[in-house]
Amino acid sequence: MENTAPKNEDSLRGFGFALSAYLLWGFLPIFMKAVAHISPAEVIAHRVVWSIPIAAAVLWATGRTADLWLALRTPRMLLMGLATAALISVNWGIYVWSIGAGHALDAALGYYINPLFSIFLGAVLLGETLSRAQKAAIALAALAVLVLTIEAGRLPLVALGLTLTWGVYAYLKKKLPIGANQGFFLEVLILLPFALAYMIWAEWTGSSHFFAGSTRDTVLLLSCGLVTAVPLMLYANGAKLLRLSTIGIMQYIAPTMIFLTAVFLFGEPFGRGKMIAFPMIWLALVIYTTSMLRQARVGGK
Repeated sequence: MENTAPKNEDSLRGFGFALSAYLLWGFLPIFMKAVAHISPAEVIAHRVVWSIPIAAAVLWATGRTADLWLALRTPRMLLMGLATAALISVNWGIYVWSIGAGHALDAALGYYINPLFSIFLGAVLLGETLSRAQKAAIALAALAVLVLTIEAGRLPLVALGLTLTWGVYAYLKKKLPIGANQGFFLEVLILLPFALAYMIWAEWTGSSHFFAGSTRDTVLLLSCGLVTAVPLMLYANGAKLLRLSTIGIMQYIAPTMIFLTAVFLFGEPFGRGKMIAFPMIWLALVIYTTSMLRQARVGGK
């Protein structure tokens, strides 16, 4: 089995991997806007199918295929893989729909809230003790959600859906006793039959954009594997070569880019509720990050 225990130190190589991943995720809304006329289900199906050869090539090149075969023969690991595959497919579905439907700001909000939700999960599921700063950060995030709910008259379902699915996915992913690359390949392998079934159905009913639509659509759908697998694998390898505190700060790069893209490129409305809620989230993240860095310094002494 692969030894996935990370060293508690930063490396330039790890920083390069992680930065590349977050920048690619930050630019992803532009790609998703380009396929907004294609149904989210078809986009997700192609994300799965064309991730397979990329993930397989990485495993073969790194000599990590044995761990995958072990996972496929171990019922507990296979069940965990089924759970993470289901969560990541729902997360992708919400994200793809949100960008195409003009809710990129809500997507950014969801990924801003996610680290605070992870702290909350640690307290609820693992009995981890929360510091006063962490409690304050979570309370501010909850108030921000309340502000948006009051203004819109409903819960910000896109933001909460992305937060919940990604947070639980990340939690279960840590429990999966194989490397990140093997875990990703296991997930897309589990999703492959469903993806192929949908693609065949779409072709049969004439709703497919793959080779049936424009050349541009076909190229974009073929590119779904690259935009899905490459940043995930870059992140997985970067996270192993960086301190948790470094990754904790870098994770704000992508939602910040999504936020800027939504406001300045897509022209999404930034109403009064968001003008109140987003600064509350940013303040919560400052409190959380400051507390995390303080704890890292104390732990490093």
